[in-house]
Amino acid sequence: MSSFKKILPFIKPYKKYAYLNIFFNILYALFSTLSFMALIPMMQVLFDQTKRNTVKPVFQDIAHFKHYLEDFLSYYITTTTDEKGVSFTLAVMVAIIISIFLLKNLSDYFAMFFINFLRNGIMRDLRNAIYKKTLELPHSFFSEKRKGDLISRISGDANEVQTSMLSMLELIVKEPLTIIFTIIMMFTISVKLTVFVFIFIPVSGYIISLIGKQLKRKSTRMQEEQGTFLSTIEETLGGLKVVKSYNAENYFNKVFQGSTNRFFNLSVNIGNRQNLASPVSEFMGIMVIAILLWYGGNMVLIEKTLNGAAFIAYMGLAYNILTPAKSISKASYSVKRGNAAVERIFEILEQENPIVNKENAIKKETVESGISIENIDFRYEEENVLKKFSLHIPKGKTVALVGQSGSGKSTIANLLTRFYDVNEGQIKIDNTDIRDIDIKSLRTMMGLVTQDSILFNDTVKANIALGKQDASDEEVIEALKIANAYEFVKDLPEGIYTNVGDSGNKLSGGQKQRLSIARAVLKNPPIMILDEATSALDTESERLVQQALENMMQNRTSVVIAHRLSTIQKADVIVVMQKGEIVEQGTHETLLAKNGMYSKLVSMQSFE
Repeated sequence: MSSFKKILPFIKPYKKYAYLNIFFNILYALFSTLSFMALIPMMQVLFDQTKRNTVKPVFQDIAHFKHYLEDFLSYYITTTTDEKGVSFTLAVMVAIIISIFLLKNLSDYFAMFFINFLRNGIMRDLRNAIYKKTLELPHSFFSEKRKGDLISRISGDANEVQTSMLSMLELIVKEPLTIIFTIIMMFTISVKLTVFVFIFIPVSGYIISLIGKQLKRKSTRMQEEQGTFLSTIEETLGGLKVVKSYNAENYFNKVFQGSTNRFFNLSVNIGNRQNLASPVSEFMGIMVIAILLWYGGNMVLIEKTLNGAAFIAYMGLAYNILTPAKSISKASYSVKRGNAAVERIFEILEQENPIVNKENAIKKETVESGISIENIDFRYEEENVLKKFSLHIPKGKTVALVGQSGSGKSTIANLLTRFYDVNEGQIKIDNTDIRDIDIKSLRTMMGLVTQDSILFNDTVKANIALGKQDASDEEVIEALKIANAYEFVKDLPEGIYTNVGDSGNKLSGGQKQRLSIARAVLKNPPIMILDEATSALDTESERLVQQALENMMQNRTSVVIAHRLSTIQKADVIVVMQKGEIVEQGTHETLLAKNGMYSKLVSMQSFE
């Protein structure tokens, strides 16, 4: 029930459909019971067992309603048979039975009709909520979680919840009500026989419940395993070149097949357990009915305390309990699987996001004086990546960060954009701590170009206009020209409306990077952050990209993280980092003259 409570907020928008489903399920349960009760008068007419009654009964009160109904029925059958014959009476009885069955099936259809809106609405809203939360969560969250596992939660687990929602409503309303109405009618026919039945029902229920143990735990393991093999698929497709070039197909085959084998074993185990529920519940039910036949037969044939027509209807009612009992046992397993899925989904939805806006966060659009990094410490886990790091970046100036891998250069970019927050110290824009600035406003002020040119499976225009989605074709083309990209875009089959393929795989590395730069140009932010933007390019592409970067950085406050030192010679200040600390800073010429660490790095890269 705790899992069901978590889902309640997602049910509220569709509560009218839930009420309508409950209403028609009540009607279904009522007509399902009445369909068997209607057999009694028909069989009494058929076997001429109807008590003759020519006096029309008078309704007294609700306490005598059963006797009134019996007397009225016998009066109607007697008078109708006397006036129009037994064939007409039988025809009326058959018409009543057909009408009840029609109403029963219509009620069942409308119950299912309305629950469709509820189930699919909840699944859509859950998927939307997980996706929205995924976009909101900090970058650090995804360094610990496998992408395939998240995909599994959005697809498989949300679908499992949708399936179990129907089971839950069956479990709460439809089947229990069918059983309750049936039992009430059974009591009205014979109290003695019904009490006898109830001696055996708890035993059956206990045996059925034993089957369902451990199902939730195994369902959780199965859903986790699904996440594992989806992750393997995602990683394999992402690194297919590496897999093939290292002849590692067999290794990845083994990893994937190991996961699917574990999934297979869990699925078979859970499926067999679920499949066992139906035959066991039916067999236990038939055992009860067999005992009922023996005991009830004695009441009809020996004790003469029950007439034959009522006993046949009673047997029909007793069998009518079996179908909902089977459905409840099946639904209870489905709900257990749904509970496991709900817990996995809410593990994401309830994940705390440490990077959020403060109350009354400041909206900011421009840089007046510059960026100040003041005595910041930052650690990913235990070891500090940055230690008492301080740096001032004046407005309109370009500051380059250089150093060996692991010196903390890219961490600065992650902190400026608030993908992470500092552990100690402050980062300020115009003397305002960036934690006091609205996150959306902060990131609007920044253009980010990374080493990996991230493009989406969409048109050139859609990729470039991410930061300014209402941009005109002319604005997009102007940005492409500044980024030295229009020369190849204009030759594409459909120009700026050409699809670039998955991750931009229809383009070369240099072309992709120039589109990334065009995206930042179109956004036109006052701060530009370039994280090793040219390190993966060949010499010709690097020249074009470097020229595009210089065009873009004019009059902008820029932070350039560079691996290739040839790209940052024109920077106003070059900061040399080692193990999270500044060891040197100055212009290119000043640092070369010092003959220190920067000079060594330049010598190692051997450029003129």
